[in-house]
Amino acid sequence: MPTNGLAGTVKDLRPFVPAKDFETSKRFYADLGFEVEPLDENLAAIRLGDRTFFLQNYFVEAWASNFMLYLVVSNLDAWWKHITSLDLATRYGVPQPRPPKREPWGAYVVHVIDPAGVLWHIAETVNDSA
Repeated sequence: MPTNGLAGTVKDLRPFVPAKDFETSKRFYADLGFEVEPLDENLAAIRLGDRTFFLQNYFVEAWASNFMLYLVVSNLDAWWKHITSLDLATRYGVPQPRPPKREPWGAYVVHVIDPAGVLWHIAETVNDSA
């Protein structure tokens, strides 16, 4: 599918992620290791290295519970150790994170659900296609 050369002009892609309780979600992401930069009373830039998404003080349950993000990391075991040390289920009332599991397509994946119901797939891949 032609893009008329526009693909080369793209510098970044940042999703807007919902928050049921904006302050709680900001703390949740800070605990996971993200840098939280408030932009205004309803929007924050959430950064991890050079990757960013926007957390918004906006919530629609059907949307949030179907929203997923896929974070590719180079050391899933280190991430899992960090995630389990946070006791997210107790501290934030979220489901217990799912331990690392090898998926049929080859990725090694941990699932974490944020306070709004957003599902994170934190994955270490064996190739760049997963």
